[in-house]
Amino acid sequence: MSQVLLIEDHQTVRDGLQLALTRQGHTVDAVATGEQGLERVRGGSADVVVLDLMLPGMDGFEVCRRIRQLGDLPIIMLTARNDDMDVVAGLEAGADDYVVKPVQARVLEARIRAVLRRTAGESRRGAGDRSGPEQHGGLRIDRAALVVSKDGVPVGLAPTELRLLLELSHTPGQVLSRQQLLEAVWEHGYLGDSRLVDACVQRVRAKIEDDSSTPVYIQTVRGFGYRFGPL
Repeated sequence: MSQVLLIEDHQTVRDGLQLALTRQGHTVDAVATGEQGLERVRGGSADVVVLDLMLPGMDGFEVCRRIRQLGDLPIIMLTARNDDMDVVAGLEAGADDYVVKPVQARVLEARIRAVLRRTAGESRRGAGDRSGPEQHGGLRIDRAALVVSKDGVPVGLAPTELRLLLELSHTPGQVLSRQQLLEAVWEHGYLGDSRLVDACVQRVRAKIEDDSSTPVYIQTVRGFGYRFGPL
């Protein structure tokens, strides 16, 4: 049974989602403000955070950034409209996925299960992978330990970021389309939403590249997708 932290200021929406997710077997801790949400995150009981972007006081973008600073807890954000700027800003702040309001509880529940499967899947992948660490220039990827380091310094990657890097680096030099990455990493590629991929790539580049404007490790192949280097 998963522990869901729901941060939503609108009481009707909050109560409805809490009831629906509870019926699906989740334990839901629902709070109305970002400050309360951060207190719960620091308490360490949540498995996943469902975060509304439009919160009073500290908004969801800032809450997302602070949660990401605290660790790699999966974050699904709720946005009031399918606005490119809001979605991209939330993803760049560190969210793993998003759902557009009005929220369909079955869609949100499917996203929660998917992000939890991804997190658990990386643990199983690491436990079952006995191959040695890979060295790609200054980047070292240890699939067994699920540890990435750059020039000997550990790189902190959120679960979705790590899964994306592992997927790309599994076949160096091979171009993977955004659709392929959506299906492999997010498990709902039928949405065709390339913003998830592009924002996650940018976050990973910021952590592993010397200069993310001229990337060496994750290269864009215009019109096709991404490939992992150096070649």
